[in-house]
Amino acid sequence: MADTGGHYQPLRGYNQQHSTTTQQQPSSKLTQLLKSSTAVTAGGSLLILSGLVLAGTVIALTIATPLFLLFSPVLVPAVITVALLTLGFFVSGGFGVAAITVLAWIYRYVTGKHPPGADQLDTARHKLMNKAREIKDYGQQQISGTQNS
Repeated sequence: MADTGGHYQPLRGYNQQHSTTTQQQPSSKLTQLLKSSTAVTAGGSLLILSGLVLAGTVIALTIATPLFLLFSPVLVPAVITVALLTLGFFVSGGFGVAAITVLAWIYRYVTGKHPPGADQLDTARHKLMNKAREIKDYGQQQISGTQNS
């Protein structure tokens, strides 16, 4: 920490803010009344709006239910088809993004830019090469041992 010469220096502006909040006068009745009336007005308006939306939803559902029953042999296969098409497009897009990401990683790896995970790949490659060399040497020893016998 920086040496302040042994003196404690509070943050700038803290004492000014703290002293003004402790010296504030209690809120007047008029201010409290204005705040309360504003809150009641806003809350009441939102409550009325939510009631209108609920009523509209119930009316729309009442009108739409017979239509759903009437057209259900057409709507159900159409919804399934649209859902499958949408799912196919999303999966296709996801695979495309994954492929582009992998190709970009391979390009960075080949050009020597050391992408994340390159060390692990190099370690795995060296382990595989060492194991293949061991198996090759073991096979050659077995073959030369059987030929000498």
